[in-house]
Amino acid sequence: MKDVGMKPETLRSATATASFHAPGHCLRRIAERDTEKGDPQASARIAGILAAKRTDELLPLCHPLPIHAAEVHFTIEDARVVIEAEVHTIGPTGVEMEALTAASMAALTLYDMLKPYAQPEELAIGDTRLVDKTGGKSDFKRTLKQPLSAQVLMVSNPVADGNKPDTAGRGVFEGLETAGFAPLGYEILPDDADRVRAAVQTAIDAGTQLVVTVGGTGIGPKDRVVETVEPMLTTPMPGLMEAARAFGQRRTPYAVLSRGVSGFAGNSLVVTFPGSRSGAAETLAALLPSLVHVLEIHQRFAGHAG
Repeated sequence: MKDVGMKPETLRSATATASFHAPGHCLRRIAERDTEKGDPQASARIAGILAAKRTDELLPLCHPLPIHAAEVHFTIEDARVVIEAEVHTIGPTGVEMEALTAASMAALTLYDMLKPYAQPEELAIGDTRLVDKTGGKSDFKRTLKQPLSAQVLMVSNPVADGNKPDTAGRGVFEGLETAGFAPLGYEILPDDADRVRAAVQTAIDAGTQLVVTVGGTGIGPKDRVVETVEPMLTTPMPGLMEAARAFGQRRTPYAVLSRGVSGFAGNSLVVTFPGSRSGAAETLAALLPSLVHVLEIHQRFAGHAG
């Protein structure tokens, strides 16, 4: 079963269709809602909705999801009924399988209720397919259309002194590299406000589109990155770090201890990540779609201004 614990929750929907093929007298019974077992449309609708809610119990590798809405509709044509199932959730993975399962179960219910009125060869289920989905990576990209420059600044005395390997900063570097950032710089700095300020300013002066500091956002006496970076911001964007803390809080209660800030300093977006490996990874997972989006928008504005 795929681990989706590091994927942000988004509003997601999916629509699937299936066809139930039957002779004309069976289709009339469906239209008139008249079979010996009751109303075939009402029964198939309820069966489809229940199937959407129980898909994880039917498909062994499907994640359980909160189903916020599910509906099944029927369109009766000359030789078939077209079944359309729509499912919505807010979650870390999509509801494509829930929609497909709903459409399939609704079709099976029609088959069960109409089989007394037709020969086996007269009934068929087919054309089951996904027709639409929204949310997730299809709408919230995690990779750039065109490369943008970035600089990762790991701020830690133990790392700078060679007493501790840098897993947090390197993890962020690799994540940004996968997202298409280039050229991509990396530097290790001690917990020294002047050194951090100079490194951030150098990146800004060079026109670096994204500057990420890693470390120095906690409550220790040497954690001064926030106090160093915040005065440099010309356009604060507090929502970024609010989202990162909310994402982290669902995974560890200590996420609230990060005091990270974010915003534009001139034309550079500056974001301050926590220094732990898990904290940095969670922050990148939470923010990457937003970073990609805001930077691409900013580049378009910059291009028009130029």
